[in-house]
Amino acid sequence: MIPNVVIDEAVERALAEDLSGGDLTTEATIDPSARAVARAVARRELVVAGGEVFARVFYRLDPGLRVERLLADGALAKPGDALWLVEGAAASILMGERTALNFAQHLSGIATQARRYVAALPAGSRTRITDTRKTTPGLRALERYAVRCGGAHNHRDTLGSAVLIKDNHIAAAGGIAAAIERARARAPHTSRLQIEVDSLEQLDQALAGGADIVMLDNFATADVIEGVRRAKNKALIEVSGGITLERIGELAGAGVDVISVGALTHSVPAADIGLDLERLGP
Repeated sequence: MIPNVVIDEAVERALAEDLSGGDLTTEATIDPSARAVARAVARRELVVAGGEVFARVFYRLDPGLRVERLLADGALAKPGDALWLVEGAAASILMGERTALNFAQHLSGIATQARRYVAALPAGSRTRITDTRKTTPGLRALERYAVRCGGAHNHRDTLGSAVLIKDNHIAAAGGIAAAIERARARAPHTSRLQIEVDSLEQLDQALAGGADIVMLDNFATADVIEGVRRAKNKALIEVSGGITLERIGELAGAGVDVISVGALTHSVPAADIGLDLERLGP
């Protein structure tokens, strides 16, 4: 689950952005005593994510509202399925509608995309699909939760959570051997050492230096197959860069351990969810 403090901070920022000047339309047209029920409905097939954030938007606006989750996060929703129900003051529902849907559509879009990539793995495959740090600033925890709702996994959360030597680290350190040697001397003993390479020659250098995980960046499939062969019983192999849904089967078939996909978070279409409202009275 997502820590409450993370949800609260994201919701506060989003509501302040949308309601800093009030809601002129709702205030001008809706009787404060009017009550309504609204259902968030899937317009297309999607994987549900963000139910807690959706609910928290409305509770933050009006603790008197009632929010009911009709489908759990991670569930597959068909077109026309109701995901969540909100009941109470019509004005409060209208004020929170866009913010709640923005979160729900974005997170469900990520979960739906993650499910597609996981489903593309061959039956019985042990390859992991993971996200990357290419996340929306300030929303990483929410987006990574959505990735998990879709059945995929998370990469390192922060720069401080794992050693991952990339091309610019190699350039700044003076080469692969120097970068690995310095990392070995300074990294905590609990941290595995990962390095990104862009050629088979660099892979050999990384293996010679004792890297635990090697990321093959923008490798053609034939070179991935060769890289897996060279790294067997020496290091885990991750592939990244230029990863499309169509390549998942062949890359998993090559025997890689991890496929990291920035597209799970950085360019995902929003899921199509609408909020249908009915006035209850008075």
